[in-house]
Amino acid sequence: MDHHEDECRAGGEHHGKQDDEEAVARLEEIKKIIEGKMTLRQTNLNPERPDSGFLRTLDSSIKRNTAVIKKLKQINEEQKEGLMEELRSVNLSKFVSEAVAAICDAKLKSSDIQAAVQICSLLHQRYKDFSPSLIQGLLKVFFPGKSGDDLDADRNLKAMKKRSTLKLLLELYFVGVIEDNGIFINIIKDLTSTEHLKDRDATQTNLTLLASFARQGRVFLGLPVSGQEIQDEFFKGLNITADQKKTLRKAFHAYYDAVSELLQSEHESLSQMEHENAKILNAKGELNEENASLYERLRKSYDHLYRNVSSLAEALDMQPPVMPEDSHTTRVTTGEDASSLATGKESLNLEAIWDDEDTRAFYECLPDLRAFVPAVLLGEAEPKVIEQTSKAQEQPTESSTEADQSTSVAQEAVEASADSGNLQEGKSIEKGKDKEEKDKEKTKDPDKEKGKEKEKDTDKKVENEKEKLKGLEGTNLDALLQRLPGCVSRDLIDQLTVEFCYLNSKSNRKRLVRALFNVPRTSLELLPYYSRMVATLSTCMKDVPSVLLQMLEEEFNFLTNKKDQMNIETKIRNIRFIGELCKFKIAPAGLVFGCLKTCLDDFTHHNIDVACNLLEMCGRFLYRSPETTIRMANMLEILMRLKNVKNLDPRHSTLVENAYYLCKPPERSARVSKVRPPLHQYIRKLLFTDLDKSSIEHVLRQLRKLPWSVCESYLLKCFMKVHKGKYGQIHLIASLTAGLSRYHDEFAVAVVDEVLEEIRLGLELNDYGMQQRRIAHMRFLGELYNYEHVDSSVIFETLYLIIVFGHDTAEQDVLDPPEDCFRIRMVITLLQTCGHYFDRGSSKRKLDRFLIHFQRYILSKGALPLDIEFDLQDLFAELRPNMIRYSSIDEVNAALVDLEEHEHSASTDKTSSDKHSDTEKPSSRTTANSVSADRSSILNGSEENGAVHEEIGDSDSESGSGTIELEGHDEDDLDEENHDDGSDTDEEEEDDGGAASDEDDEVHVRQKVAGLDPQEVSNFDQELKAVVQESMEQRKLELRGRPTLNMMIPMNVFEGSTKDYHGRVVGVESGDEALDEEAGGSRSVQVKVLVKRGNKQQTKQMYIPRDCTLVQSTKQKEAAEFEEKRDIKRLVLEYNDRVEEENNGLGTQTLNWPSGNSKAYGRGHSWEGSSGRSGVPRHRHHSHSGSGAYYSRKK
Repeated sequence: MDHHEDECRAGGEHHGKQDDEEAVARLEEIKKIIEGKMTLRQTNLNPERPDSGFLRTLDSSIKRNTAVIKKLKQINEEQKEGLMEELRSVNLSKFVSEAVAAICDAKLKSSDIQAAVQICSLLHQRYKDFSPSLIQGLLKVFFPGKSGDDLDADRNLKAMKKRSTLKLLLELYFVGVIEDNGIFINIIKDLTSTEHLKDRDATQTNLTLLASFARQGRVFLGLPVSGQEIQDEFFKGLNITADQKKTLRKAFHAYYDAVSELLQSEHESLSQMEHENAKILNAKGELNEENASLYERLRKSYDHLYRNVSSLAEALDMQPPVMPEDSHTTRVTTGEDASSLATGKESLNLEAIWDDEDTRAFYECLPDLRAFVPAVLLGEAEPKVIEQTSKAQEQPTESSTEADQSTSVAQEAVEASADSGNLQEGKSIEKGKDKEEKDKEKTKDPDKEKGKEKEKDTDKKVENEKEKLKGLEGTNLDALLQRLPGCVSRDLIDQLTVEFCYLNSKSNRKRLVRALFNVPRTSLELLPYYSRMVATLSTCMKDVPSVLLQMLEEEFNFLTNKKDQMNIETKIRNIRFIGELCKFKIAPAGLVFGCLKTCLDDFTHHNIDVACNLLEMCGRFLYRSPETTIRMANMLEILMRLKNVKNLDPRHSTLVENAYYLCKPPERSARVSKVRPPLHQYIRKLLFTDLDKSSIEHVLRQLRKLPWSVCESYLLKCFMKVHKGKYGQIHLIASLTAGLSRYHDEFAVAVVDEVLEEIRLGLELNDYGMQQRRIAHMRFLGELYNYEHVDSSVIFETLYLIIVFGHDTAEQDVLDPPEDCFRIRMVITLLQTCGHYFDRGSSKRKLDRFLIHFQRYILSKGALPLDIEFDLQDLFAELRPNMIRYSSIDEVNAALVDLEEHEHSASTDKTSSDKHSDTEKPSSRTTANSVSADRSSILNGSEENGAVHEEIGDSDSESGSGTIELEGHDEDDLDEENHDDGSDTDEEEEDDGGAASDEDDEVHVRQKVAGLDPQEVSNFDQELKAVVQESMEQRKLELRGRPTLNMMIPMNVFEGSTKDYHGRVVGVESGDEALDEEAGGSRSVQVKVLVKRGNKQQTKQMYIPRDCTLVQSTKQKEAAEFEEKRDIKRLVLEYNDRVEEENNGLGTQTLNWPSGNSKAYGRGHSWEGSSGRSGVPRHRHHSHSGSGAYYSRKK
């Protein structure tokens, strides 16, 4: 323990040199201020005023002087230098009275007093008429006369004016502007006049003024002033006589006695009014508003007066007045609360100091050491000696034997006390011994002989006890002290206390106190038990608590004066130890209040933590104790005022509020539980109480029985409150959602929409209080995917949204601060829930690509907390154990560039393959789905608006027998199997029999074809016929449009073989510019020319060269048209493929419910005649009678 203390002291002295330098700097600053005042005082006492000739050289204009006088009404520290320069440059000899009036009318704050003193000193050194006029003007504030002009002025403004004027007068006297100190005697005599006691407002104002004067002018009252020698020298030079000090001190004490009597009378009046109000409440049950308001006014007046009187007593170094115990008044109000306040006094007095019986027993029920330890070991033989000697005096003939025994015990006690150092006990025991010897002389001789025999026996017993004592003292005390930190229960510490009593000696007590004092600063939980040990020992060993308290107090003063901002743990340990001792009533309340006052005087930095820890330890105890409740209430009020005035950081503000409300909890009514309709209560009971694995079928049946038109919205609201239930049962809510989707598809879709909306709302708000809720929603979304209710595209879009939302915006630092790693935890939660299903096919490639982006997002956060880093390691080990973990953003960017180039090349090859296929077979369509080559760049790791453009994976062909080709990926071709409706092959056989599926996001489900109603079929046929007939009627009335050409073409152009050509006329009619096939490699082109003779139109064939401009321009136009048609065709086909892919994906969300013993084999549907993929299924269907089927997760 000693070594630990040396280390602590060494760490504390590490910054000692720097602190000493700061203290020296502060002392030098104070010294400079006092020296400045002394210099200014000497200058003001012996001013060297300029002559009239010098003043004539200054500016004497009315305009300039008026401007300067106006500025004198607004004196402050910022304008001091400029104003003094102007005063030096003007001649105010004719405007002294105006300048004095301006200064007297100025509204000065406490921070402006020194500036006003400097300005007044300058005017005093220049104009001899200034000081007398200023004194008269300032005294008018205190002696306004009987004009009555200011009788209607605001009293608060007048009080503030008096306070600032009194401070100014004192400072002017200190610097020598005012030489007559008799004015203060007049002012104080006026303020302490008993005539003002009749006016309560005037009394309150005078008390504040007197307290201010007592604090600032302690030298006038002869009160001790702590400071340097130069400060004492400065105050000695003020020439205040002893008679003046005596007069002022007498006036203050007389007034204090008068206001104390006034306070006592008000207290009695308040108590009497409370008693009368209690009678009225008992008689009528309520209190009228007049009596209640009168009581409130009297109570507020009493509280205000008590605070002011206490402040004056503190300024005069006197004890504040103590009110009788019945001073605990009750705040009486009107209305319903009044009926319960009739017995408020009793309820307040009966309010328990301790929260429970165990706490009370711990602090108050201490073990009696006399029952466990012999008295000789405790040094308490003296009381027994005195008692026995008194009995011997009363019965001299019967007490000789007892006297002899007591003598031996006394001798033993003397030796023990010599060892323990209790000199007073030794002296008193010797006196008892002398008395007993006198009694023995009075006894008879036979009694003496018997006494001698008894004495010999007792001597032998004493020797035996000494040997035992020496043996116990010879035991190792270090072993006992080493067990001290392990005493973390009441029984253990009590047992150790008893054992220490057998080792009681002066040196051992010192070692014990040192061990208790050196409790580790990080083991604050030991303080209550150490304090209990001290309190137990204090009943027999008075030096233990006194020495420990002295050490703690010295340490507190040392740490407070050192102003060290490094030893916060040591300070907290020290103050919490004092607080625990206070609850055991070992530390006096005055010590605790002194420590608290020291912290409140300099309410900054560590002092805030120290004060809050002290209040947390014993503030509630002191506030509930009758003898300290008023003083603690005042301290708490000061604490809250300081908190409101000072601009504390959020941590300190929270500490102060917690400490305040821990000591003085706010008066609140009991929380009113929300009243819900029975139907809502039943829904909540089903979802939050009854729901578990065994009851999910029952819950599903009950939910289906509900009136959905009435409670669907509330049911959706309850489904979204997954964060209020058990985290391990979120998958059951997802299972219910999947089960209800068969009967209420809109509800199931609304659940998914609400979950996605909640996730986005959490990203937009980024509220710390919503983190548990956001994690629950991420788990819920993952479970919805596990139960086939959402597609993988929703999962990946959400993942990308989490890592890119809010970036590259002005609110980036608010939505996703650099040090905030909560989004990483969201991604981890979602992938831990459903990420293990993305292990094949396109979803595997999507996850691989996302994990690269995710790694770059992780690296952008810098150093991660250990818990998140461990979760990331577990996530990658589970999903992608062989994936590379990049260590820098440059490596991730390079990997992303390679990934983009790879995807771009794959997309280019696929596009060229599609174009080649379209050129060879423009009218046919392959069964394979084309992959879009238009991909947005993801080099920056984010995509616009959080949208993720993913590759469209392969899907089942429409005919059920097509094959799938994947460009740019080394994937095997997929085997396809046709399943019949009646197939009852086990799922495991299906998994083993087929090849690995490239897309595991589809579940092939056998569904029994529902029978058709003949009535519905006939109705449908009738409606179809009506629609077809209506369409045919409309087509009859339509005119067939002809192809729009550049000019009218004769009909004979389209006859015969000319059908193969449709011409455009550009000066002449040109055909399709087809090569003459018969001519083979002929360099001419056959065209038809339209010729008109008279009213007849004819076409003639002719051949023109291939290299003429007409042929070339026409071929270019035809090629452009062909290319445009092919592009349109390709885009249409890609759009159709995309729609089919999305439909297949949405189809996986639709629940197909089998009957009998039908099975589910993965994601998607497997219809009759369609191809199915074998793979590892995520879930299975189970049928339950009466409730349909629901999903259960496959473990």
